[in-house]
Amino acid sequence: MSRLSRATWIGLFLLLAGCTYERTGPVQYHYADFNTPPPKGNTVTVCSAYGCRKQTKVRFGPKEIAEIKAIFRKIPRKDTPHEERRAVAYAVAYMEKYTGEIVGTKDDRPGMDFNAPGDPTQQDCVDEATNTTSYLLVLQHNGLLKHHTVGTPFSKGNVLLGGVSKWPHWTAVLKEKGTGVRYAVDSWIYANGVNPAVVRADEWYIKDLDNLPKPTS
Repeated sequence: MSRLSRATWIGLFLLLAGCTYERTGPVQYHYADFNTPPPKGNTVTVCSAYGCRKQTKVRFGPKEIAEIKAIFRKIPRKDTPHEERRAVAYAVAYMEKYTGEIVGTKDDRPGMDFNAPGDPTQQDCVDEATNTTSYLLVLQHNGLLKHHTVGTPFSKGNVLLGGVSKWPHWTAVLKEKGTGVRYAVDSWIYANGVNPAVVRADEWYIKDLDNLPKPTS
């Protein structure tokens, strides 16, 4: 089975089964499922066009890494996991803005757009979850995650319980070191460069489209 067809099979399985798709292996398995290279150091492969159809390498240079580190110094009020998640949200928004200018996704619209598949300027939840995971791995690579590790993306949904509001939806994941609690880091809900929602994974996605989590501030 090719990697592309494997990813398609996973999506169909989720759609029909109405369940949560969890990976028990390392985060690299997610990249393998969607035939996307994982980050190398500060270089990421940015997905767009829905389902990682378009892939563009982008490097965060010394200037960008310095800016990200400044965010981690500026945002937290206390040295706690909660405040680190706040800093992560601001850093991911910055990284999304930076890559958006290079890749052409700076005007990516929020949520699902049925006219967007194949459009290299737009990103679906697979693109967003993959990209956000890569950004989190860059933060980890630079020693900025003291209270968390980067978890494996997962998908949750049940199309039988509410139409489009329950379609399978992927998210990036942070795992708190002290408690093991997982947090969804979800950029898909909002336009490019808006802080992602960072919420407990067991409370994430989605009662209905009128009650989405707010950007982390």
